[in-house]
Amino acid sequence: MKKILLSSVALLGLATGALAADLPTRKPAPIVPVVPAFTWTGFYLGVNAGYGWNSNNDSVFVPGIGFVSNDSNGGFVGGAQIGYNYQIGQFVVGVETDIQYADLGGDNNLPLFANNVIGFRNNNGSDNYFGTVRARAGVAFDRALIYVTGGFAYGDVAGNSFSSSSNGGWTVGGGVEYAFTNNLTAKIEGLYVNLDRGNNSLLVNNIALGNSSNTEFGVVRAGLNYKFNSY
Repeated sequence: MKKILLSSVALLGLATGALAADLPTRKPAPIVPVVPAFTWTGFYLGVNAGYGWNSNNDSVFVPGIGFVSNDSNGGFVGGAQIGYNYQIGQFVVGVETDIQYADLGGDNNLPLFANNVIGFRNNNGSDNYFGTVRARAGVAFDRALIYVTGGFAYGDVAGNSFSSSSNGGWTVGGGVEYAFTNNLTAKIEGLYVNLDRGNNSLLVNNIALGNSSNTEFGVVRAGLNYKFNSY
């Protein structure tokens, strides 16, 4: 009886082992790395370059002659920017500041008095720079961002007739930005800038000459930003 029982147990063990060997082998599921979704949130810095044009309606009043207007010229604009974006769902808000070199020309025709003969000479008293501090708000379509922007502007651009000093004003504009990678973005942007020069005056041969126009110019520029990761 004992031999029969031992034989049965041995046969059962062999059968179970054979059955287990016939079962398919389960392989562990592959581990797929989780790639963080792209977000516009984060600090960034970059450079830009483009074209600006002086759109002043600028004039100098000369007694007995009337108003003498300046030339409206354009030229190279370039500089650097730094900012921060914060994404809420599909909406993106942020702030950006930039500083720019702007060679826009815009020489003013100033009256020149010599031996009772009135002529004119060109003058460009500007330091050819401006900067802005702006808010940005836009809508993101994954890696594409369409935005508007506006805020404070300052600088000395395009031939301040009677002085060379920085003045404050405002700016407004908009643009399109695209993220080629999680860190590298490119943009095309347009701005209108208005700097208040105040009421400037010049006394020549006891004749007061006045100039009260603002400095107005447009800018179209392309920019490249490096965005720091926010995760």
